[in-house]
Amino acid sequence: MTTEKLYYENQYIRSFTSNLLKQDKDENGRIYIVLEKTAFYPTGGGQPHDTGTINGINVVDVVEVDGEIRHFIEKPIDEQNECNCEINWDRRFDHMQQHAGQHILSAAFEETYGYKTISFHLGKEICTIDLDIANLTEEEADAVEKLANHIIIENRPIEAKWVTVSELEHYSLRKELSVSENIRLVIIPNFDYNGCGGTHPSSTGEVQSLKILQWEKQKKHTRVQFVCGNRVITQLSQKQKVIQSLTGILNDPQDKMEEAANRILKQSKEFEKNLDELKNKLLDYEASTLINEQQMVDNIKIVKKIFYYYSIPDLQKLARTIVGKTNDVLVFFINEQEDKLQFVCAKGTELPFNMNEVVKRNIPLVNGKGGGNDSFAQGGGEKVLSANQLMDELVSSVRTLNNGKYS
Repeated sequence: MTTEKLYYENQYIRSFTSNLLKQDKDENGRIYIVLEKTAFYPTGGGQPHDTGTINGINVVDVVEVDGEIRHFIEKPIDEQNECNCEINWDRRFDHMQQHAGQHILSAAFEETYGYKTISFHLGKEICTIDLDIANLTEEEADAVEKLANHIIIENRPIEAKWVTVSELEHYSLRKELSVSENIRLVIIPNFDYNGCGGTHPSSTGEVQSLKILQWEKQKKHTRVQFVCGNRVITQLSQKQKVIQSLTGILNDPQDKMEEAANRILKQSKEFEKNLDELKNKLLDYEASTLINEQQMVDNIKIVKKIFYYYSIPDLQKLARTIVGKTNDVLVFFINEQEDKLQFVCAKGTELPFNMNEVVKRNIPLVNGKGGGNDSFAQGGGEKVLSANQLMDELVSSVRTLNNGKYS
């Protein structure tokens, strides 16, 4: 059941009527209809599908299956012969601008430097092409962008024609074709000749403008991000809003923003350094205080404390500071949060106990997990008992430890 493709006859059709040939569901239960003819473009060739309405019902996807173009709709339509169809023109024209812009950009890269395009993606906000090169310089990108916009300003025609394999010898194709029949060429005279099944405007001027946004290395390739037409205005508007906001925050004009940002980053690093120094002093003071508050259990010195919503890295650092100051003490810290308990166990170098065994012994009490080594270990799990109860269990482990079971 082959559908007549109106979008190849006239890519500017925005509304049309067509006879309903079929209404069905696919293997995923999605409802679709098939029309006798359609201007809805199906996903293909790097270009996303059109959207719009059929008899007032939203078209959410369009796919071609063996020449049958399936229009996926939100709900079934009444079984009637004639359907009134509306294309979401803003979306379609945006795709036409981006797709034609990609042809121009890819041809400009090849024309200027011989860099070939190996893939294209038309995204919702930006487009990308992958170039068959490892690196791209700013000078190269600027030169290509300049040429692409020159072709756009010249308002050259964009022609589409169907040809046979024997006729291909008359055209200097940019890349080898993947089909041998139903060959459709999109041509910008004296600049680009390329096999393509997408929709394009009738002239390069309708692309309006092209802007390369950035590029990055992708293994052996370079991915170039770009936008065309109305998307250039959108990008400019978004970036202008950000710049205006930053000029107020940084209290500097646009041409001084980089300098101001670097100054703030430098100050931030200095503040972070000073904060770390103060935190280390505070931890050192707290470590000394806790050592003075140590308790004796079976002639073993123990430093213990329950904290609330503490940073585990801070507790680890505090425990290490304590055992660094005195080598004959055990440290048990618990961090209590709303629905979980975390604990840190450490020992001085003169003690023979194994902290990893302590953690393994108490982990089942909180249905948790943890581990470490003989001198430092940690664990955590569910709050199925109180922090005080868990601390009692840790301390009671000392008697077993002292008997040599975990030495």
